[in-house]
Amino acid sequence: MKFSRIFLNRLQNQVDTADTVVVIDVLRSFTTAAVALANGATAIYPVEGIAAAQVLAGRIAGALSVGAVGGGDPVPGFDFGNSPSALLPVDLRGQPMVMSTAAGVRGLQRYRQARRLYAASLVCARATAEAIRAAGADEVCFVITGEWVDRDGDEDIACADYIEALLCGQPVEPAVFAERVRTSDFGRRFTAGTWPNLPLADLDLCAEVDRFDFAMPVLHDGEHLVIR
Repeated sequence: MKFSRIFLNRLQNQVDTADTVVVIDVLRSFTTAAVALANGATAIYPVEGIAAAQVLAGRIAGALSVGAVGGGDPVPGFDFGNSPSALLPVDLRGQPMVMSTAAGVRGLQRYRQARRLYAASLVCARATAEAIRAAGADEVCFVITGEWVDRDGDEDIACADYIEALLCGQPVEPAVFAERVRTSDFGRRFTAGTWPNLPLADLDLCAEVDRFDFAMPVLHDGEHLVIR
C-alpha cells in the first residue's frame, strides 16, 4: 500500500484520486459528524457554502443544519454550530443533517471524484483503517485540512500518522496521538479559555481515540455527497 499527503490550503499539484482519499478534520467537523451518526442521524450532507447549505436543508424533509465559519464561530440561523460536545446529548434518530464548515467539507468537495472517499477524525480512526484495508486499497492519500497560516494542523497530521501506522501494522500508542491533538496550534486555542465558541469539552471529545467503531465513507446521492 502506498501513501501520500495533500495539505488542502497549500498551492500544490492535485493528487491522483483514482484510488482512496481520506479527508481529515479532527477539530472539529468530522468529530461532529461522527457524533451525529452515533446519535442516530440518518445521513450527513456536506455542502460547501452557507447559502447552498441553507437551500439544501430547506429541500430535505426534517433536515437539521450544522455549520461554522473559519475560526469556529457558528453560522447564524443554523440549528447547531460545529461543536461535537453540544451534539453529544441530542437524540438525532431519523433525522438527516446538512453540514457546512470551512475546512473538512471543502476537502470532501475538492476530492469528490476519488474512487473511495472517507471523512475521518481520531474518534473513528481505527475503524477507518479497517475499512480501507477491507476495501483492498492500493494507494491512500490523506488530505490535511487543519493547516492554515496560523495553525500547524498537527491534529490532522497526527490522525493521518495513526491511520497509516495501523495500515502498516506498526505498534501504536493512542495516547501519543491524542496528546498531539491537544498540543496542536488549534488545540491550544480550546485550552486557552479565551475563545467562547471553542469549548474545552470539544477538545476532550476530539482527542478520544477510537471512541466509535464505524468509518465514515462518503457516497454520491445524485449531485450531492452524503456521509452515512
